[in-house]
Amino acid sequence: MNNILHGLAKSMLLALIIFGISFSLMAEDGHHTPDTTKKKFDAGKMIMEHIADAHEWHIATIGHTHISLPLPVILIDNGSFHVFMSSKFHHGLEAYKDFRLMTEGAYKGKIVKIETLADGTESISPDLPLDFSITKNVAAIFFSVFLMIWIFMSVAGAYKKNAGHAPKGMQSFLEPIIIFVRDDIAKSSIGEKNYEKYLPYLLTVFFFIFLNNLLGLVPFLPGGANVTGNIAVTLVLALFTFAITTFSGNKAYWLHIFNAPGVPWWLKLPIPLLPIVELLGIFTKPFVLMIRLFANMAAGHIIILAFMSLIFIFGNMHEGIGLAVSPISLAFSIFMGLLELLVAFLQAFVFTLLSAIYFGLATEEHH
Repeated sequence: MNNILHGLAKSMLLALIIFGISFSLMAEDGHHTPDTTKKKFDAGKMIMEHIADAHEWHIATIGHTHISLPLPVILIDNGSFHVFMSSKFHHGLEAYKDFRLMTEGAYKGKIVKIETLADGTESISPDLPLDFSITKNVAAIFFSVFLMIWIFMSVAGAYKKNAGHAPKGMQSFLEPIIIFVRDDIAKSSIGEKNYEKYLPYLLTVFFFIFLNNLLGLVPFLPGGANVTGNIAVTLVLALFTFAITTFSGNKAYWLHIFNAPGVPWWLKLPIPLLPIVELLGIFTKPFVLMIRLFANMAAGHIIILAFMSLIFIFGNMHEGIGLAVSPISLAFSIFMGLLELLVAFLQAFVFTLLSAIYFGLATEEHH
């Protein structure tokens, strides 16, 4: 265990040093110019750019040069398809054909269509093109899904090949986690009778969240995407849990919601207070799942980036102050990074456990 902790600490230290170097390169703009022309470091803008989705995978910024991996842009406009790479936008400074990736204003981060008016001026069309682009988060999801398929297909093949032998390698790492999800989450929350049909979903959602949480802590390709800190992703995961719970609900489950036995009649009529509260609970449960995962993962990334930003905020005041603050900021960033490793597992565990509890409540038989 000590060797594992030391290894994790060294890996996180190396990752954060690389992260710090990339940040310092990004802050080089205007470093050798007088204070009157020096470009100030905008911590809020930098943090939001790093946790937000994008049409390119940013790697580093050296001076005025942006190093990034362009991603496919797929648009449908008036029934016609437009497919090209995001590098055509030149980081939003120029339009490609009639389309432009906005970097400011109400349409920031969106691709809009530019119309030329009769007087020769340009205007944004109110009808936005349908955007099916492979953004950074989408690319990260594809990568994590293919990685999960490869890992589990390899482990399944190893079990068939080495049947009757003790697991080794990736098998020995995954088997305790799978047994933990099966016994301590699915079986204990849903019950012996019904847990098996929900186990594939619970295992999938657990490893999907856990893997993307870990990849989000890696500051370079193929990590660095804020997948589980994106509310659209957590919304879809919560909707899956909501749909499975709703369609799995038995007679006893719906009876307890709309006509709970043992409840005084005056709580049901003339205004059905308790059924209204229970009905609202059906929708608040997945909402809580969505917000909890999104808020915790996004907050963790923001805190680490905020600690790293302190170096450049104080460096703008004076280089000596920035150098003095950097060891403290780096120490807190390493601590938060190690804490995020624990949070990565805990958030996957909590989401899976609550989903299993909801399934158990929906399938519990009347006693």
